[in-house]
Amino acid sequence: MPFYFYLIQSETEGTFYKGSSENPLQRLQQHTDGLSQYTSAKRPWKLVFVEELPFKKEMLIREKKLKHRNVVYFAKLIGGDKNIWSNYSPVLTLPACCWKVY
Repeated sequence: MPFYFYLIQSETEGTFYKGSSENPLQRLQQHTDGLSQYTSAKRPWKLVFVEELPFKKEMLIREKKLKHRNVVYFAKLIGGDKNIWSNYSPVLTLPACCWKVY
């Protein structure tokens, strides 16, 4: 099963939140529903970047490495070739493996 590093952006403030998950769509929904204490005040959120990684350890290392990057770096990342989110339409979103609710 793949793992994902993701970036979400507040639609009200424009700030970014960095995270990792086995199911970024489900995690986005949790952020949007206010189930995360840190992100609940900046709702609603939109998914802007998803990177697939084969192993959980790699996902956690990637998240840690990118935690303190700035907006300019994130803009490059969002437009880069590692962003699999841009491969999917807003209707289809992520591959079927990510549609599961755990």
